[in-house]
Amino acid sequence: MGEEATSRTLGSDSVILKTGLTPGQHSPLTIPATVMTSLRQPRLAQLGPPLCQKRYFRLLPGHNNCNPLTKESIRQKEMESKRLRLLQEEDRRKKIARMGFNASSMLRKSQLGFLNVTNYCHLAHELRLSCMERKKVQIRSMDPSALASDRFNLILADTNSDRLFTVNDVKVGGSKYGIINLQSLKTPTLKVFMHENLYFTNRKVNSVCWASLNHLDSHILLCLMGLAETPGCATLLPASLFVNSHPGIDRPGMLCSFRIPGAWSCAWSLNIQANNCFSTGLSRRVLLTNVVTGHRQSFGTNSDVLAQQFALMAPLLFNGCRSGEIFAIDLRCGNQGKGWKATRLFHDSAVTSVRILQDEQYLMASDMAGKIKLWDLRTTKCVRQYEGHVNEYAYLPLHVHEEEGILVAVGQDCYTRIWSLHDARLLRTIPSPYAASKADIPSVAFSSRLGGSRGAPGLLMAVGQDLYCYSYS
Repeated sequence: MGEEATSRTLGSDSVILKTGLTPGQHSPLTIPATVMTSLRQPRLAQLGPPLCQKRYFRLLPGHNNCNPLTKESIRQKEMESKRLRLLQEEDRRKKIARMGFNASSMLRKSQLGFLNVTNYCHLAHELRLSCMERKKVQIRSMDPSALASDRFNLILADTNSDRLFTVNDVKVGGSKYGIINLQSLKTPTLKVFMHENLYFTNRKVNSVCWASLNHLDSHILLCLMGLAETPGCATLLPASLFVNSHPGIDRPGMLCSFRIPGAWSCAWSLNIQANNCFSTGLSRRVLLTNVVTGHRQSFGTNSDVLAQQFALMAPLLFNGCRSGEIFAIDLRCGNQGKGWKATRLFHDSAVTSVRILQDEQYLMASDMAGKIKLWDLRTTKCVRQYEGHVNEYAYLPLHVHEEEGILVAVGQDCYTRIWSLHDARLLRTIPSPYAASKADIPSVAFSSRLGGSRGAPGLLMAVGQDLYCYSYS
């Protein structure tokens, strides 16, 4: 065959290659058929399997042009599209909720006996709430540049709903306080003025309530968290530091601070049994302080106290705990012994808000599982539950308005929901004008007389740098 002759055995499982200079100077080399088949394949095919193996690379910032999809990002996109859709429906909302659903037809049906008192009240609430339209409030201030950068943290209306206390997060860090005068809040031009004071703090505000020391709502009580070596405290801030609405009655503004570390909640007493006193909920105890005498009473608990409210007629202080327990302290008893616990109720999660109804026979409470329950204090049983609230970990207050017969609460999903107080029916869900986020959960205030005794009922919503008004048409 020649010096480089090659012979192949066909039809067998192997191939014998014989090479050499002469026929007598060679030795056979046996190669399996599978290897020979792979040798016949193109070089590109041989590179295929290694490229299909899993390889892991470290992604550094800038390596990918778009963020990878996650369950959380997909859920946020779905929630944002739902919010935008609801906002469009709000803008297209007609003044009449449905055909034939208006005040004159309802009144006529009630006079003819087709509607009983209960159904008439329910339909009236639904009609009024469906007519609420969103309008932006123009805020004026001595420092207009600050209004464009400071963000609303919370708002709190006083008893007469003619003033609004605000806590704003400052862009450079810390917080700033102000009072908005609502007496100029009138349609069609919704304009208000914010009175500010150069009182800043770089500590978190845990709880706020109005305090009646010199007269009704003369002060604001704030619970501030400790920071580094600075302990936490409860501060009484005179409203006259911002604007003197009671000339001749208000004393010169003096800030009173009480060293109270780790205060989660606070409440001011209008009960005669605890005159000039306020309460603070701490870690595993309740502290009752008399502002005038400085006398203190401490009541030990089994959990952190996150919500408080004094009863007006009965000498009781109701407390909601992280453990889910709600208990009342009898103010007539001292802190010695165990006889001061008057009532005990239980939720399955941390209680974030407690509200006593006017007859003081019922109590409304919400927790971090999104449950809102109405409790009968005489039987210590839950008589009604309000569905739809969303909460997992946030401190979200309740707003009960018996005069209008409604319950208002803002959820962690940034939706404001309004229920009928009497039958727990969800009447309306209001989306936030801002995209849902932890930093932009709206703070609301509802009143049947916004701006004072001559004001109209409506809802105020503070979110971001803006203030909105949902007034009854």
